[in-house]
Amino acid sequence: MIPKIEQASTQEIKAFQEEKLKELLAYLNTNSTYYKRVFSKHNINISNIKSIEDLVQIPPTTKDDLQQYNDDFLCVPKHKIIDYVTTSGTLGDPVTFALTDKDLERLAYNEAISFACAGVTNNDVLQLMTTIDRRFMAGLAYFLGVRKLGAGIIRVGAGIPELQWDSILKFKPTYLIVVPSFLLKLIEYAERNDIDLNASGVKGAICIGEPLREQDFSLNTLSQKITSKWNIELFSTYASTEMNTAFTECQHQQGGHHHPELIIVEILDDSDRPVSQGEVGELTITTLGVEGMPLLRFKTGDMVKAYHGPCACGRNTMRLGPVVGRKKQMIKYKGTTLYPPAMHNILNDFADVESYIIEISHNAIGTDEILIKIATKNTSQKLLQHIKDHFRAKLRVAPKIEFHDKREIQKLQFPAMSRKPIHVIDKRL
Repeated sequence: MIPKIEQASTQEIKAFQEEKLKELLAYLNTNSTYYKRVFSKHNINISNIKSIEDLVQIPPTTKDDLQQYNDDFLCVPKHKIIDYVTTSGTLGDPVTFALTDKDLERLAYNEAISFACAGVTNNDVLQLMTTIDRRFMAGLAYFLGVRKLGAGIIRVGAGIPELQWDSILKFKPTYLIVVPSFLLKLIEYAERNDIDLNASGVKGAICIGEPLREQDFSLNTLSQKITSKWNIELFSTYASTEMNTAFTECQHQQGGHHHPELIIVEILDDSDRPVSQGEVGELTITTLGVEGMPLLRFKTGDMVKAYHGPCACGRNTMRLGPVVGRKKQMIKYKGTTLYPPAMHNILNDFADVESYIIEISHNAIGTDEILIKIATKNTSQKLLQHIKDHFRAKLRVAPKIEFHDKREIQKLQFPAMSRKPIHVIDKRL
């Protein structure tokens, strides 16, 4: 199930996207209060925007814009709205997105081709281990996508290893849709209860919310821990509510594939100009085919690298590498630039570390400080020193580390109304 446009030449893909871009600009100029105001304020004649390169004439849309003018992005009358979702609010107040029936169909198509990208077929059964309620787009998107693909789905929801295993053993799913660190809890439960992991029938996991790979696409520490015990394929998928689109790995696992019929991608520098090919920049997206709340040059806040050239799977689309980090969560610590994912990988290296939270703050002189709170049964100074030494070896600096009660850390990781675990608290924002 590879859409024809994804196997077209790069020139054909670009020409296709530029036609879709013209349609989007005309739609926004007619229906979007927010973008009509932007075009007027900056004297932008949309007929002059003919190519993707011409997009630099339009100022990017930021998360602050979405929060401040949320209702002005709506392009349809209220009676056409079928579903309301909100962003997770990781870097600020949640933003509401309204979806029409057409948007839900687009969402289903996106997830169907994304699952197919990872090798899922209509002969498979998937177990959904994320919430489908709490105004969460992802859970609904997965359900709609599996349905459109013609596969089976078991809606178990988040947490509760006992219930997850009851469903796995009863219904024999072939794929799990899951936050990867939760797989460690499933492994732990299976080992305690004499469940044979590799006789379960599960052959793969579509993983969300946490990185699986290093920047060279090799498995990171978390993935190695999982696959050393459970012989399953791990597939990374990257998405956000604002994008209404996913970038999912194929079986060759060399980055998440771009779906050009759904989204235009730019990788921008600090001056909002495209970076040179192969450089890290901020992922900036323009949604195609969204009816309710389309976005034009929206800066996601995620720092990524794009990979070009054909993939062995037959797609000629651009691929996104693992997220380097959130732009707003970049830390300058003792002269070293850090992003939280690099610290996650080091902490996941220690079996004694049961859970953790990273707190980033400013000190009295305004420079960045890092405090890592760790829950562990082994509260020895030897472990503390070992972790600090590992940080110095990998990142050249060692943050402040403290032992804390596991329940205290779990409260920080799962605040009220949370839909996924929080591992970073940035007090600078």
